[in-house]
Amino acid sequence: MSNRIRSMTEGSPTRLLITFALPLMLGNVFQQLYTVVDTAVVGQGVGVEALAAIGAADWLNWLVLSVVQGFAQGFSILMAQHFGAKDYRELSRTVGASTTLCGIAAVVMLALSQGLSEPVLRLLNTPGDIIGDSLLYLRIIFAGIPIITAYNLLASILRALGDSKTPLYAVVVATVVNIGLDLLFVLGFHWGIAGAAGATIIAQAVSTVYCYINVRRVSILELRPEDFKLGRAITGALLKLGSPVALQNAIISAGGMVVQSVVNRYGMLFIAGFTATNKLYGLLEIAATSYGYAVTSFVGQNLGGGLFARIRKGMRSAAVIALITSAVIAAAMLLLGKLFLGLFISGTTEEVSASMDIAYKYLAIMSLFLPVLYMLHIYRSALMGLGDTVVPMISGFMEMVMRVGIALLLPLLLTDGIYYAEVGAWTGAAVLLTLAYFVRMRKYPLADKKT
Repeated sequence: MSNRIRSMTEGSPTRLLITFALPLMLGNVFQQLYTVVDTAVVGQGVGVEALAAIGAADWLNWLVLSVVQGFAQGFSILMAQHFGAKDYRELSRTVGASTTLCGIAAVVMLALSQGLSEPVLRLLNTPGDIIGDSLLYLRIIFAGIPIITAYNLLASILRALGDSKTPLYAVVVATVVNIGLDLLFVLGFHWGIAGAAGATIIAQAVSTVYCYINVRRVSILELRPEDFKLGRAITGALLKLGSPVALQNAIISAGGMVVQSVVNRYGMLFIAGFTATNKLYGLLEIAATSYGYAVTSFVGQNLGGGLFARIRKGMRSAAVIALITSAVIAAAMLLLGKLFLGLFISGTTEEVSASMDIAYKYLAIMSLFLPVLYMLHIYRSALMGLGDTVVPMISGFMEMVMRVGIALLLPLLLTDGIYYAEVGAWTGAAVLLTLAYFVRMRKYPLADKKT
């Protein structure tokens, strides 16, 4: 067994959650670093028009990639439960079947994404002066869907088994590769947006290979040829968990694309300002997603072991940690936000000033509501660890309704109403998920299962 594999059914929940989440946070910092470098190199090296082109493609990009990510994340819930129950044969069957299903999903998403990118961009009112670059960027990124799917599956397997360090090391290596290739392709070879997209795909391939090598070293995984066959029972169990997560991400993305279509109407400078802030969104969310993965693994493993009181104790710790973290990050963004935003925006003095005003106002509003986003991640992840991916899917629909409703209606009443679409979506989903978690936990005994 790899010495990075770790059971979360013993020891201090607070310590386990923090030590599990910290490598993920560092990994996300590096992942965001190469996203920031991508955007900064394009924004500074190519111009504000190129930055707007990437921004116009963001939600469609996230829609496609988050679907395959959702399947992998959902499948890992069953892996964590089998690992917590120490049923390693069933764990291996789950990994094998998950691999086959993810392969099918990758092929389907590759075909759909290449065929629908242009009509969707036109449907979103993408301005004519940037649609060509947006389409080029998406074509290249979507060509790497099989690589991205493989990485997400391998990283999900490792996280389900309590290993958050290997994905960290994989992202660190990928970041170094991506930054080097960004500078070479965009600033050296002057390949523009195509160079930035190509650098991202190559870096992702490097991290995929690294994760694959480490998964092969996990001795408790003894994969047999028959494990890759899709039996009715295992396929049904995995799709019951993975499909709602993938659909949840798709629904959230659909709402985001409606917001993007509204933003696109305001012109290139407004798109550039929104894009600059959206690139910092990942920094705002870094700890939230990391805590979320920690909570899913913690709850899933302890549910498998019948440790119900331990789940409740861990969730109290997770909520406190998340609230403190969100407050610190929000304060940092309010104080230093303009400095960060300046990395992405270039152009004439008037262009920079207009885009910066838009970007900082949007960033300030999101920062003030950051604790809401963190509670959303904590309770959604807890429900997923409990094997409930349906309520999180419904929360995705809630996000879409709130995001679309506010984006379409509030600007009719307030000039800056569009800025509140994102935080309104967080609030609606967070309320639903928090209530659903406490209702669901009433089904379980207060004491741990006796062994």
